[in-house]
Amino acid sequence: MFAPRLANATDVEGWRLAARALRLADIPPDQVVWQVGEGRGLFEGALPPEPSAGASFAVPAAFGPLVQDMLHHRADDRFDLAYRLLWRMRDWPQLLKVLTDPEVARAFAMQKQVAQAIHKMHAFVRFRLVKAEGPETYVAWFEPPHRVIALGVDFFVRRMANLRFSILSPDLCAHWDGASLAFAPGMEKAPASPDELEGLWRTYFASIFNPARLNPKMMTQHMPRAYWRNLPEAELIPDLVQRAQARTTQMVEATPQQPSRRAMRMAARASRDEPVDTGVAPATLEDVAAGVQVCRRCDLWRDATQGVPGEGPRRAALMLVGEQPGDQEDLAGHPFVGPAGQLLDRALAEAGVPRQAAYVTNAVKHFKHELRGKRRLHAKPNAGEVQACRWWLDNERRLVRPKVIVALGATAASAVFHRPVSVTKERGPATELGGGARGFITVHPSFLLRLPDPEAKAREYAAFVRDLAAAYSLAA
Repeated sequence: MFAPRLANATDVEGWRLAARALRLADIPPDQVVWQVGEGRGLFEGALPPEPSAGASFAVPAAFGPLVQDMLHHRADDRFDLAYRLLWRMRDWPQLLKVLTDPEVARAFAMQKQVAQAIHKMHAFVRFRLVKAEGPETYVAWFEPPHRVIALGVDFFVRRMANLRFSILSPDLCAHWDGASLAFAPGMEKAPASPDELEGLWRTYFASIFNPARLNPKMMTQHMPRAYWRNLPEAELIPDLVQRAQARTTQMVEATPQQPSRRAMRMAARASRDEPVDTGVAPATLEDVAAGVQVCRRCDLWRDATQGVPGEGPRRAALMLVGEQPGDQEDLAGHPFVGPAGQLLDRALAEAGVPRQAAYVTNAVKHFKHELRGKRRLHAKPNAGEVQACRWWLDNERRLVRPKVIVALGATAASAVFHRPVSVTKERGPATELGGGARGFITVHPSFLLRLPDPEAKAREYAAFVRDLAAAYSLAA
């Protein structure tokens, strides 16, 4: 009996050296007992013989990555299964291509489960800022189903390279000091105080929760309950699920009013690309709202539930222009009521800008989307669609007469300034727009929702709030 001893539960290099020696010595799997850690085990057999100089054999290129992942699985027989595959490939070099073989199938299933655990680690690790002397340090506690801390930590190193952080787990702890990565033994969970990042996570989760698309079974598949105890946003789920039906009903019942015959005639005439100052221009914001519902200036109306005109005071000093309605705006018929709108409301409040004092609209008035199963995914309007819908935006500007127009994102900026705009290069106060209005360029709230790094999200959100406050001060 041979009993190689590995340094730890994920000692891939130790297993590789021992397995190579055993395989070269023709030691069958039933004569090998793999042991982990120091001390005496149940079996204390001989060690693998040292291979002779120059001795070698070949394995498929896929075997190395497969073993790497298998040995991070929690299966007790992972070392034995890996060696059995290595042994069998002596007589069957193409074994890994036989996916119907029970052992091959199980090995690839283990690899897939480890990959899924790494994905969950990337999705569900939540950092907290530790209040202590010295440099800022972020700490996260994570309990993965498999031993994937070492495999998944590079993701955070790349995205948080300029920060100090630690990811703690029962198996292994990873520490990044801004320059090098170190590992330490696992530990028991230590209590951690909540910080301001948790509020941001809750706001983000609540803003992207779409009650009309709720599927509890699918939600728990993508966000398993085992992770909830370490997710600050998970405490919102029961209430959001409970209120989903009522919120969906409200959205469905909020149907748009039928436009007047006058508005329909006006919109039909406006279907041609007429200048703003012609006689067909709408006389009131009500005419704009009614006309948008029957607008045929481009083809986006065909797949949208309804048009979504702007909303706000008839004489607002501040106008906010987004890209286009989203899924929830399309259902509700109102601008900025979905995830991006909820984040915008929060940012406006922190900037000291009353939303009811601003006129809020979009460059494009119908929801452009692509179907993915039952989901309607946002699709960016093209230049022709932005040009066609600019007629309505220009009329809103003419009627509202804002002092400052804030373009939220590149599409909105191109509609406001009538040219391509780079947000990163031109962010902030811009040139005069005519009619006594000044332009201001910033990011769209949906940009903040898409940022995966919590530190970058917090930093960009703070900059967004500052932009809104600066724009409001210009409008005063």
